Amino acid sequence: MPDLTRPTVQLQAMEDFFFSYRAFTAKPDEMLARRGLSRVHHRILFFIARYPGLSVKELLAALGVSKQALNIPLRQLLEMHLISSEASASDKRKRLLGLTEEGEKLETALRREQARLLERAFSEAGEDAVKGWLTVNQALRHQQLGE
Repeated sequence: MPDLTRPTVQLQAMEDFFFSYRAFTAKPDEMLARRGLSRVHHRILFFIARYPGLSVKELLAALGVSKQALNIPLRQLLEMHLISSEASASDKRKRLLGLTEEGEKLETALRREQARLLERAFSEAGEDAVKGWLTVNQALRHQQLGE
């Protein structure tokens, strides 16, 4: 196992993480840019697809952003008819979000590109490396969420 107490190993791990994230987002970023959208729009589409009927409050929590930061991109997606917003049956003040048919197509295309990249990398790395990578990512997620 690499000695992560050594600054050179730490820097290499950070650099690899940076470039792998850039590779992971490159193709979706291009696809979004053609529509005048950005990575924040992608994150919104992803979480709404993952959790249909998500409330705006729940989306804010998942993204870790303020209402102000979410307002414009969410409105843009609504105006482009990529997402829908409906009042909750139990509380009319609560807005529930969903993907429209066009939004589902876009989100699926974006996810497909990232899945292909992961499949190639996972195939190259092997099962043990993938298990380790998943474990590291889950540990980072838990640290972020304070669990």
